[in-house]
Amino acid sequence: MSARVEEVRLNLPHIELAARLYGPEDGHSVIALHGWLDNAASFARLAPRLPGLRIVALDFAGHGHSAHRPPGAGYAPWDNVQDVLQVADQLGWTRFSLLGHSMGAIVATLLAAALPERVERLALIDGLVPPTGEADGAVERLGDALKAQQALADKRKPVYEHVEQAVSARMRGTDTVSREAAELLAERGLMPVAGGYTWRSDARLTLPSPMRLTRAHSHAFIHGLRCPTRLVVAEQGIIARHESLMTALPSMPLEVHRLPGGHHLHLDDDAGADAVAACFRAFLRGEA
Repeated sequence: MSARVEEVRLNLPHIELAARLYGPEDGHSVIALHGWLDNAASFARLAPRLPGLRIVALDFAGHGHSAHRPPGAGYAPWDNVQDVLQVADQLGWTRFSLLGHSMGAIVATLLAAALPERVERLALIDGLVPPTGEADGAVERLGDALKAQQALADKRKPVYEHVEQAVSARMRGTDTVSREAAELLAERGLMPVAGGYTWRSDARLTLPSPMRLTRAHSHAFIHGLRCPTRLVVAEQGIIARHESLMTALPSMPLEVHRLPGGHHLHLDDDAGADAVAACFRAFLRGEA
């Protein structure tokens, strides 16, 4: 399924972000947020299956065609929350819905809970809250993060002689994806360098988090949601492997749909994209 796609750049006060636009200008306003080390192509299959929506699929800072954050800056989830809010302001969207996958779903949840007056509806794909950590591990975590930051200058991103090698590497990533999904992500995520191709993404994105929210923090954001919320749980995805979160889902203020497929079910194949679209099509138009 194909659809007209427009490429845009958004000049925020502190950074320039890239995005893909789908759908009619008068459609329901939706900002789509991809996962960690992915890019706006994450929604290449799903967006055309969601008619009646004006979808702005962002490249997060440090991903895809967006700028990297300046030296000394980091990539905490709340930094992305602020970026999304400024994108909405630049677009003139006082109220809008959020469609998020994985890390993008986490960012969407944080924003929707923190500023409920801005977010109309929340559509989440196999993501909800960031990984948590408790106080007894905080000291060691910060130390490990500081050491990793100091060692970053000596690391080099992989260079692939051929695009196909990069596609194969992406297929074998932390969460495996189909070949077609890897090709879509690589098309937007690679850049030519001496000797072949490497990923555009900022190397700092792979650094460990210096601090994590506690489980109590995360649950506070979930229970702070005031907008209608639907969560797609992939049966072979990340949330399904998180036993304590799966146990807690029935008590949370959201509607859960379990679908077959892996973490990238909305991008892996047409069947997965169709199934996710069926969950969100009427919902994001405010019809369900």
